Amino acid sequence: MAADKGGRDSLRESTKGCRTNNGFVQNEDILERQPDPGSPEDTPQPCALPVQDPDLRATKPYAGMPKEVLLQFSSQARYRVPREVLFWLTVASVLVLTGVTIAIIALSPKCLDWWQVGPMYQIYPRSFKDSDMDGNGDLKGIQDKLDYIRNLNIKTVWITSFYKSSLKDFRHGVEDFREIDPIFGTMKDFENLVAAIHDKGLKLIIDFIPNHTSDKHVWFQLSRNRTEKYSDYYIWRNCTHADGVTTPPNNWVSVYGNSSWHFDDVRKQCYFHQFRKEQPDLNFRNRDVHQEIKEIIQYWLEKGVDGFSFDAVKFLLEATHLRNEAQVNESQNSDTVTRYSELYHDFTTTQVGMHDIVRSFRQTMDRYSREPGRYRFLGTEANGDSIDRTMMYYGLPFIQEADFPFNNYLTTLDTPGNSALNKVIMSWMENMPEGKWPNWMLGGPDNSRLTSRLGKEYINVMNMLILTLPGTPITYYGEEIGMENILSANLNELYDANTLLSKSPMQWDNSSNAGFSEGNHTWLPISSDYHTVNVDVSTTEKRSSLKLYQELSLLHANDLLLSRGWFCHVGNTGDDGRVVVYTRELDGLDRVLAMALNFGESTSVVNLAAMMSGLPATVRIRLSTNSAMEGSALDTSAIKLDKGDGLILEYNTNTFLHYETALQDRCFVSSRACYSSALGILHSLC
Repeated sequence: MAADKGGRDSLRESTKGCRTNNGFVQNEDILERQPDPGSPEDTPQPCALPVQDPDLRATKPYAGMPKEVLLQFSSQARYRVPREVLFWLTVASVLVLTGVTIAIIALSPKCLDWWQVGPMYQIYPRSFKDSDMDGNGDLKGIQDKLDYIRNLNIKTVWITSFYKSSLKDFRHGVEDFREIDPIFGTMKDFENLVAAIHDKGLKLIIDFIPNHTSDKHVWFQLSRNRTEKYSDYYIWRNCTHADGVTTPPNNWVSVYGNSSWHFDDVRKQCYFHQFRKEQPDLNFRNRDVHQEIKEIIQYWLEKGVDGFSFDAVKFLLEATHLRNEAQVNESQNSDTVTRYSELYHDFTTTQVGMHDIVRSFRQTMDRYSREPGRYRFLGTEANGDSIDRTMMYYGLPFIQEADFPFNNYLTTLDTPGNSALNKVIMSWMENMPEGKWPNWMLGGPDNSRLTSRLGKEYINVMNMLILTLPGTPITYYGEEIGMENILSANLNELYDANTLLSKSPMQWDNSSNAGFSEGNHTWLPISSDYHTVNVDVSTTEKRSSLKLYQELSLLHANDLLLSRGWFCHVGNTGDDGRVVVYTRELDGLDRVLAMALNFGESTSVVNLAAMMSGLPATVRIRLSTNSAMEGSALDTSAIKLDKGDGLILEYNTNTFLHYETALQDRCFVSSRACYSSALGILHSLC
């Protein structure tokens, strides 16, 4: 103790007179005293390092020691070595973590985007929900039903055309691309709807038809008067018009029949229209027109829209030479050619440069996709195109175009069975460019409803089909509860009344007007079956089409096998050969889902064990169109399926069909990934 105290006294002497204590409180043994003015002690003295005390090594560290003493101790090996070890361990840990992070990023498959992870729900706004009792559905009505849409496990709301239009129904002849038609509400209503959709965690895409406008659009009015740049906004050609009879420039026929040329009394020329005469085609060879459309796209993107469905894009350009199109029947008198199907449309559809226009739309939208989580979707309608032409909308390997063209081939099936069904599925998967994303839709505004085409027995199995195939399922409003076409639509519409039959008001409950409107009338009649087919009844039933749809969409969203797995089309089986069998499997998971769907008109018995290797003797039913069967085990050598029945079977195996040589041309994957059960992550090192 004496030695220790002596060392401290020696240190105090060496620092005496120093004003700086380096953040340490001086030893309480040092008494404060007031120096005399002018004394040497009153003047701050520079602090010099203390002279090394010969007994310092024997001194133990103590609280409040000066910096100079602390430095003496820190240089000792027992303090320096642990410090250096910790430093290099920290450096090594940082390097390892950086390397692991880079490896995970490099090996991770591309994340699925919002338009890939769940179903799209297509709404015809005039028929979904009326909020102001005028008999017409509107934007506020859609907002009121967003919770219902979210409970379907929908990810994207798709609203068809709602722009200001003079046409009563289809809204395809747009008067102003920047205005909401008053029948649907106001721009404020739309902005509120966008905000509400995003608040619910949903996305919104809308229709856009860039090919033509209404003849009441201000551009057309200026063009017919040859006003400055607008003179060339539409396709005008000289033609002969005498005694009320027009001799057009060529034999081109509109989609709705008769000549695609119409004489304008103001300009004294004919303008071109691929659809109705009230819908003149824009001239996309005019750069000003192209720029106008881009600005409209930007306008809606800035309103918060998450994407577009571009309609009628194959009609954007026409040949400039105006030669006659070839007749399908060469022997037919040319004067009698009035129907669209009587000509080959080589000069009026899919012209060179059309895809460049769509790609320019993509580039415009990409500028709004830079913010994380705000990717803007682009889909294209390709009705009537061959599968080869349809696939061109996906773009080129290094030039992106549409995220996908809408697959409407299933909407044309009008009889149950698997021959046409298999052709649709396999032709899409076989022709789709590598790495692209498929989609499947069963109905739409221009198609007859699924139940009316195939029968109510097949609504559940068809919904099971599109929600277990790879890609994005698209559901037309009402298909989830099995709505049918109405029997008639006695309206004075400009379009074929048959196309109105699938647009009847949504059936919410069994109250007046099926809960669609509290008004005295609805713009279209309510379907006669609304007392038994509606959302309220479907919610209370033990097993309804609605409840099955909810379970299927939830499974689609949460099971990696359905979102990322391989699709292997095993083939057709059953007593009548109309049971479609396919599997979904993922490398790294020893679990497989197998689907067996009966599209026949009678009961079939299926021997899956004879068709699939690695299949156990019994399998568990994960989901079924018949709720009584769910959770039970089935003998794989004799699975009984009634008419319209569908099964999702689950089993464990290490034998994957996509490795079998015989099935390699029947197995497809859009975004390949493997699962690591040890780490619980997806990776691309397959």
